[in-house]
Amino acid sequence: MRTFVVSALLLAVLSLLLGFVVHATLLADEYLKLPSLFRPQADAQNYFPFMLLAHLLIGIGMTWIYRQGHSQGLAWPAQGVRFGIAWAIGMTLPLYLIYYAVQPMPGSLVMKQILFDAVAIIIMALACAFINRNANRSAFA
Repeated sequence: MRTFVVSALLLAVLSLLLGFVVHATLLADEYLKLPSLFRPQADAQNYFPFMLLAHLLIGIGMTWIYRQGHSQGLAWPAQGVRFGIAWAIGMTLPLYLIYYAVQPMPGSLVMKQILFDAVAIIIMALACAFINRNANRSAFA
C-alpha cells in the first residue's frame, strides 16, 4: 500500500509540473492567440482545485493501471516506455483529436499538444515503472 500511495502522489506532482512546462511555458504563446477558448488567468485561478484533483486522479490511475499490467521479467525502462506509449495512444491522442473536432483549435497547436503531452506521459510512465519496479501485481499493495 505504501508504494502505491507514494507512486500516486509522486506521479500527481510530476503530472502537474510537466503540465506546467508544456501548457504554461511551451504552449503559452499559442494559447494567448485564442482568448475566446480559454478562461482569463484571474478566473482560471478559481478553478485550480479542479486542476489539483485532476492531477491526483492521473497519479492514482497511472499507478493502478501500471500495477495491473506490468510483465514479470521485462526491465522497468522497457515497461515504462511501453506503458507510456499505450497511455498516449489510449488517452492523449484521442483527447486532443476530440478537442480538435469540437473546438476551433489550429491544427498546428493540436499537433504540438499531442507531441509534448505524449513525451510528458512517457516520462511519467518511466517514473511509474521505476517507482513500482519491485511491486507485486496487487493494485493497492
